[in-house]
Amino acid sequence: MVRGKTQMKRIENDTSRQVTFSKRRNGLLKKAFELSVLCDAEVALIIFSPRGKLYEFSSASMNKTIEQYQRRVKEVGIITKLVQPNMEPMKEETLGMAKKAEILEVSKRKLLGDGLESCSNDELQQLENQLERSLSKIRARKGQLYKERIEKLKEVERILLEQNAKLQKKSGLQLYEETMDVETGLFIGPPERRVTKIPKN
Repeated sequence: MVRGKTQMKRIENDTSRQVTFSKRRNGLLKKAFELSVLCDAEVALIIFSPRGKLYEFSSASMNKTIEQYQRRVKEVGIITKLVQPNMEPMKEETLGMAKKAEILEVSKRKLLGDGLESCSNDELQQLENQLERSLSKIRARKGQLYKERIEKLKEVERILLEQNAKLQKKSGLQLYEETMDVETGLFIGPPERRVTKIPKN
């Protein structure tokens, strides 16, 4: 038979409450012992019954464990006190950075044409001026890149012409730019009679 889930509230019946305390106390002491043995942990457990009776378990000396606990709490308290003053400026800085990031995000959206409903005429004019300045810078940079590209291509052309001239010189070829007139035997009209003279002896 499955045991029902116990409701986590104070047991009203005194006898039932005392029985439950005894059972759970023994189970808790047993678990503390098992934890100390299995995990080689330093465990200290203090229980006061409803009537003020003390029950305790310690894997080492109870006083030693309590002293160690108090030392640790003190160290953590000192560290917290040291860290706490330094945290305030960091919190303020973080909040400031978050605000700046939010402002930049809103500004970016407006530059992209979103969220313009709340803008006044002056704000819209400022956005337009900002976009025109940005566009001018973009065009200037684009022109600079084109200029640099043209310069590089001219340099490549110069190198190729030099190499071409060297190759022509090496192969012995010469190119003439001037045209030459060539005489041909062609003429218009009827063919002339040609008399062949026989030489006299």
